Amino acid sequence: MRRLCVMMTTAIALCVSVGLAQTPAAGPYKILKTAKVGGEGGFDYIYADVAARRLYIPRGGTRAVPATDTAPAVAAVPGRITVFNLDTLAPAGEIPDTGGNGVAVDPKSGHGFSSSNPVSMFDTKTLTVIKKIDVGTARPDGILFDAFNDRVYVFSHPTKNAIAIDAKDGTVVGTIDLGGVPEQAVADGKGTLWVVMQDAQGSVTVVDAKTMKATAHYPFGDIGGCNGLALDDKNHVLFAACAISGNPPVQPPKPTMVILSAVDGKILTTLPLAGGSDGAVFNPATLEVFSTHGNGTLTVVKEKSPTTFEVEQNLDTMAGARTVTFDSRTNHILTMSIERGPGGPPPPGGGRGTPGTPVPGSFSILVIGK
Repeated sequence: MRRLCVMMTTAIALCVSVGLAQTPAAGPYKILKTAKVGGEGGFDYIYADVAARRLYIPRGGTRAVPATDTAPAVAAVPGRITVFNLDTLAPAGEIPDTGGNGVAVDPKSGHGFSSSNPVSMFDTKTLTVIKKIDVGTARPDGILFDAFNDRVYVFSHPTKNAIAIDAKDGTVVGTIDLGGVPEQAVADGKGTLWVVMQDAQGSVTVVDAKTMKATAHYPFGDIGGCNGLALDDKNHVLFAACAISGNPPVQPPKPTMVILSAVDGKILTTLPLAGGSDGAVFNPATLEVFSTHGNGTLTVVKEKSPTTFEVEQNLDTMAGARTVTFDSRTNHILTMSIERGPGGPPPPGGGRGTPGTPVPGSFSILVIGK
């Protein structure tokens, strides 16, 4: 099938990254490897299945473009989940007719799930779809597997809730009203979830996994646009990566990391980020949190004590590399992006210009470490 050939016929280049970082990185982290894995279509979350040594990246489909007098026709590309070897970044297969924004895996049942509507439940060994799960009017974005009760949670922006799915059989067991626009979530594996809200005035919602009820809301005041959330479970610290700080209109937007107690929501400190975040991960072995940004930077925050934190490093990565996953076996951070041609100018009065056209075959996975 053509959707399989898109990945399997693309040459894989594993090399030391050259030219991605525009300035020397001051700190211990650097780009260790870049793999140009190619393939067309959009992308959002990247997910490392550490136990099975697989890397999942959903790729959105693209519509067909008819031929013009100056350009040939471009065929449609279906949505799919692309799968790679986590150690080598070599392609390991595809799951067709899926796509979505992210993936979560239950290692016990061997079932994977996509954050899409409908949600696709698949077999992680055969990479075949088991069933499609109806989630009503939800528009799933973030996704999380929680081993506490073997459930997958998909988080929907417009309905402001989470849909809980039994990872064993794919049944929907209920919904949770979150009181805001949810993005990334974390769990302690003991029955508590924390979900960061993307609203203009950001917050974290605390969820009791047993009752499937929100039990608390931790507000951030005038800090909002929060997409990334990480947890230091041992020291009960949350790290929320937010794009906006200050009452709107804010220019410049002042991306900020809010560091707070997971127990009572007390804000411990705030630190500047190098760009607007779309993901954060915590490494308990090094007591560091990593936030990736669409402007092609990564900020490393060091936890010097449970109440003392500092920005350790800002690393240049690749423009558009805004989501992140963590391989706890190697202590590597992984992100991804695509090369683009020149973009359009920003509109009068400020704002973002139109993005440049994607360069065919340029979709890349970056591995970051010491």
